[in-house]
Amino acid sequence: MDRLVDAALEEVRAAGYDGLTVRNVARRAGVAPATAYTYFASKDHLVAEVFWRRVAALPEPKVNGRRGAAARAAGALREIATILADEPELAAAATTAILANDPDVHRLRARMGAAVLHRLGATLSPDASPAAIQALALAFSGAMLQAGMGFLDYRDIGDRMAEVADVVLGRA
Repeated sequence: MDRLVDAALEEVRAAGYDGLTVRNVARRAGVAPATAYTYFASKDHLVAEVFWRRVAALPEPKVNGRRGAAARAAGALREIATILADEPELAAAATTAILANDPDVHRLRARMGAAVLHRLGATLSPDASPAAIQALALAFSGAMLQAGMGFLDYRDIGDRMAEVADVVLGRA
């Protein structure tokens, strides 16, 4: 499975989302296509897994009491956005893949949402209510979608989220 995920990232870098196939990833990983399909039902599932593993590998957010709540929230979310800023081919593929109507992708999307909520909760407690954390998570998902559509640069998401956090947390 790890070889397939690594090969998928290489393949998306080389061929982009449109050129990516599970068969090509299997070939690159040195496994039979049937083996690849045992683990991944679709290319969307495979790309979503690549992105999820990148998110899951992020270090736990550090709570720095000298920084304000908005800066802490922005920092925790900036790390996720930076994954895609640093990998434009993955960003383009992940934008499409994570919106797929596929039960396996749905599970990964739920994990990603939980990871965002966890990162925000870990950096903001006790400075923010659960409703404020949820509002910031919703704003972040909207920012990520806007970046995926080309209306916002992934590298700007942290700064935009700091502004949103100021508003949501009542500091602006």
